Amino acid sequence: MAAAYISPAAEGAKPSAAQPRHSGVRKTLENLIHLIFLLCGVVAVAFVLLISIYLILSGIPAIREIGLGKFLFGKVWDPTNTTTGAQYGILAFILTSIYGTAGAILIGVPVGLLTAVFLARVAPPRLAAVIRTAVQLLAGIPSVVYGLVGMIVLVPAIQKTFSLSSGACLLAAILVLAVMILPSIINVSDLNSCIVSSPVRTPGCRKLIAPDILRKQKEIMNEVGGQDSMQ
Repeated sequence: MAAAYISPAAEGAKPSAAQPRHSGVRKTLENLIHLIFLLCGVVAVAFVLLISIYLILSGIPAIREIGLGKFLFGKVWDPTNTTTGAQYGILAFILTSIYGTAGAILIGVPVGLLTAVFLARVAPPRLAAVIRTAVQLLAGIPSVVYGLVGMIVLVPAIQKTFSLSSGACLLAAILVLAVMILPSIINVSDLNSCIVSSPVRTPGCRKLIAPDILRKQKEIMNEVGGQDSMQ
């Protein structure tokens, strides 16, 4: 039997007919995944809103009985006092949060910025890779673990060092918070420093920036260098 002859035009028609079908399936799959992620985001936001509404509605009767001014600006928190009456002032908690956050920023921001500059400008590539891996591991540790380590290690150390009756003080909270925010500050500052500077000339940034960005920056630098030489 003679082999059937298939023209080149017929051979090229098969892929072109299958192409729209493939793109349609891919677009449907992308829309489905987009819908799933959208639902997950909506559910997460809805849970936060429901919890907030529940806490507000549950606390309104108590705030009405105590008084909003006494609740926010009261200096004493003693709910079990039976002689003079229970007191529910949260001013001390508010000020402690503000002071603790400010102290952690004062300690964490300079250390984080200097570490990021060291990684981007000074550190060799191998050392920078090791430090970045350690920083990323610190970023993945839950805050509960930081608090537990602070209670077990830091609080007794502060109590023994300063001869205090209890080491659970504002200094311990500031130090724990400073260590907690260090990974975020280092990662953001390191990435921004590498983007603003030239990753092509900075060894510590070559593995942090995407290859296409490095290639684009190298092309721009070559163009600028060629224009300068022509002038």
